[in-house]
Amino acid sequence: MSDTAPAWVTPVMRTGYAARAAVYTIVGGLALVAAWRGGSAEGTQDALAQLRGAPWGQVALWIIALGLVAYMVWRLIDAMYDLDNYGEDMKGWAARIGLVVTGIIHGAIGVSVASLALGGGSGGQGGTQSATAELMSLPYGPYLVGAVGVATIGAGIYYMRKGIAEKYKKFIRVTATTQRLDPLMKLGCVAEGVVVAIIGGSILYAAITTDPAQAGGIGQALDQVRSAAYGRVLLGIVALGLIGFAVENAVEAIYRIVPRRAGSDVMTLARRAKLKAEGKLRAATA
Repeated sequence: MSDTAPAWVTPVMRTGYAARAAVYTIVGGLALVAAWRGGSAEGTQDALAQLRGAPWGQVALWIIALGLVAYMVWRLIDAMYDLDNYGEDMKGWAARIGLVVTGIIHGAIGVSVASLALGGGSGGQGGTQSATAELMSLPYGPYLVGAVGVATIGAGIYYMRKGIAEKYKKFIRVTATTQRLDPLMKLGCVAEGVVVAIIGGSILYAAITTDPAQAGGIGQALDQVRSAAYGRVLLGIVALGLIGFAVENAVEAIYRIVPRRAGSDVMTLARRAKLKAEGKLRAATA
């Protein structure tokens, strides 16, 4: 199937990951400032809304919006052509459905960022709450919201596992830069998982209480971290983790491969680690 993969997939993929890197750099940076100075952390919309008044802010918002839409296109094409070789079994199809879902979510965020660039909206944490309220109003709404909450918690666990088990290495090419940034990428995936799991927990709680106001996005999740014991320290650690996740996305923007187009002989971080564990690294790189 590699010969059917469009040639433009790779630049679209890189644009999408670069946009995600920009978003998490801003969110993580503002969270770090909140941890240092005190106060509330910003959610995605609030953080990006601050760009609007900055020099070249609207241009930056448009670039981020288009990049997030590009990320959606990449995920949809990835799922359609199975560019990451997930396979045709149940596990493979589950992974590909996950690609579609995450792609659509990022496309929706891209549209909201475009709205900010046009002067509409003012940030705020109503996005998750309004979406939860709309879902709650449907037949069996609380059950649907509960399912979304459980799925979101599952996504958080997936990111944490991705970091702890170093699964992010699978598609990243080996270079001196990627090897140096490896620990930061690992921290980033774990931190993203923690934040996503907290968001999922709030959505699940909203389902249990049938109160959409209990659901929240990244900003509310960071505020929950801030309100815990030693909250400013914990928020600072999570903020550094989110910046690490921005670095992970930036690395993917530059060094990620598309297996269906790159072939099987590319040395990735995962392949290098496996060869090193088996004592075959020297022979493979000779």
